[in-house]
Amino acid sequence: MTKRADVSTKRLISLAPDNWVRWVTKIPDVVAGEILSSEFQWISRESDVLVRATSPEYGEFLVLNELQLRYQPQMPRRMRAYSALAEEKYNLPTYPVLINILKTTNEPIPTSFESNIAGLRALQDYRVINLWEVDVNIVLEQPLPSLLPFVPILRGGENESIIREALQILRADEKLNQLETVLAFFATFVLESALVQEIMRWDMAVLRESPWYQEILREGEARGEARGEARGEERGRREELYSSIELVLKMKFGNSGLELMPIISQISDVTRLKAIQQAITISNTIEDLRQLL
Repeated sequence: MTKRADVSTKRLISLAPDNWVRWVTKIPDVVAGEILSSEFQWISRESDVLVRATSPEYGEFLVLNELQLRYQPQMPRRMRAYSALAEEKYNLPTYPVLINILKTTNEPIPTSFESNIAGLRALQDYRVINLWEVDVNIVLEQPLPSLLPFVPILRGGENESIIREALQILRADEKLNQLETVLAFFATFVLESALVQEIMRWDMAVLRESPWYQEILREGEARGEARGEARGEERGRREELYSSIELVLKMKFGNSGLELMPIISQISDVTRLKAIQQAITISNTIEDLRQLL
């Protein structure tokens, strides 16, 4: 089975835009209109998805959806910028929503941006949705197909039977079955990759080609580069590899994979670290990887 999936945020939201905007805004009678361009003249990066919406109470407005694999400290300032640019471009009020996919901290995530310069204040509120806090039953019981690929990381969704149920729903709908790769990717965070491979009947190489997997690798590389800037080229490269290995271990094997990091962190040879990084991608079980180490 070797097919690719369109896993863009726009693709996910377009599956059921009315249900999506009702969920993120908590406005029961809101109706989604067109998905608008979110490319702004003053910045090159696009906001994830901008949806025109209408409700009897609030009239016409924009729903700005910003999905983050992991929360980043600069998001409050970014949410302020995107909201202002969207309002400027379309001359409509904006309801901004930040959706965080993977948990990285136990600290409360800010729901507003505020600055004060010589008594002049800037304030931007936005709604925060953390997927790990969303009850999986909401997705399975209500028509929220956009969230089905995220079932494994939702609250209560780590159970094998729940993941199988989500997979059946995806495969029963021709518009949804291309999202199996996303479901399989997030299933590797809570189940052993061999079990995911059995459930999905996927070649794990397909997952390694997915944008989600590549983002994990890029994040590890960026983190390592930042650590190694002032530590010399070779040491910086080691830090980069350590970070990438740590992230992929977590993705494939969970906490049991991270137990190998004390061993791996004792290895200083860059060539061997590269070999270990490659070995992780081809190992189906933590036992296989232990033997390779």
